[in-house]
Amino acid sequence: MTGLVYKSTGSWYTVKTDLGHIYECRIKGKFRIKGIKSTNPIAVGDMVDFELESNNNQESGIIHKIHDRSNYIVRKSVNLSKQTHIIAANLDQVFLMITINNPPTLTSFIDRFLVTANAYSIKTVLLFNKVDTYDEETLLEVKYLAHVYRKIGYECIGVSAKTGKNVDKVKGLMRGKVSMFSGHSGVGKSTLVNAIEPALNIKTKEISTQHMQGQHTTTFAEMFDLSFGAKIIDTPGIKGFGVVDMDKEEVGDYFPEIFELKQDCKFNNCLHLQEPKCAVKKALDNDEIAFSRYRSYLQIIEGEDEHYRTDNWE
Repeated sequence: MTGLVYKSTGSWYTVKTDLGHIYECRIKGKFRIKGIKSTNPIAVGDMVDFELESNNNQESGIIHKIHDRSNYIVRKSVNLSKQTHIIAANLDQVFLMITINNPPTLTSFIDRFLVTANAYSIKTVLLFNKVDTYDEETLLEVKYLAHVYRKIGYECIGVSAKTGKNVDKVKGLMRGKVSMFSGHSGVGKSTLVNAIEPALNIKTKEISTQHMQGQHTTTFAEMFDLSFGAKIIDTPGIKGFGVVDMDKEEVGDYFPEIFELKQDCKFNNCLHLQEPKCAVKKALDNDEIAFSRYRSYLQIIEGEDEHYRTDNWE
């Protein structure tokens, strides 16, 4: 039998077949996918083949094959630094939710996320949430950031889960697709998803004012079918997004504005640091590239993985 993985709780996987039948499945023995060092061999969104077995009148499945993935998205494993944790597979798009404050989303976090999604060929749409709560100055920051990211080809939408602003626009983008909503804990993922599909009622928690970082409300990724012909994958609140499996020379390829200019650099192995006649540095000096983006690029190639809890908006 073949089905789609809707939920993973570590050792058991909830799999749904084309006919809509749901089975609890597990993996038999050692299961490793060639070329992927991952702490979880099967992720939500995977298409799998399984066989049914009966135990004490309980029917369950044993997964014996994973279909090839069109893409997947990862974060660093919490405890095994060299391993990765696959959050979800076979995504059509990911919505990255951004709040300017309460909690703040840093440009370095946004850029790391975009680099990783780009590297794994997943389309990202930026959602600036809680626009109903911002004063004039903060709204200007939203407009500036939206300008920075639109200029390099990303769709940006200002939304408010509370007032419903642009919720229908987001629903329109979701129809017929598998989408994921991502962002720091507390940016309002659950509230927005509940506004998109009230019947789902995904748990929400108030922001903890002590840290202004929100509390984790989701522990395992899970896929849901929505009433308007869309699927979403709900994911644990992501604190840091590690860039995985990438050489220094590759990083610039996932910054569209750097990739576009690299052919104009004098040296074809230019890392856009101190090299002479670098087209990227020239564009930076002429304000054609956002400084925050270049700074994120430097942080990634210098491997500053966990030093981005503070940020200043230029």
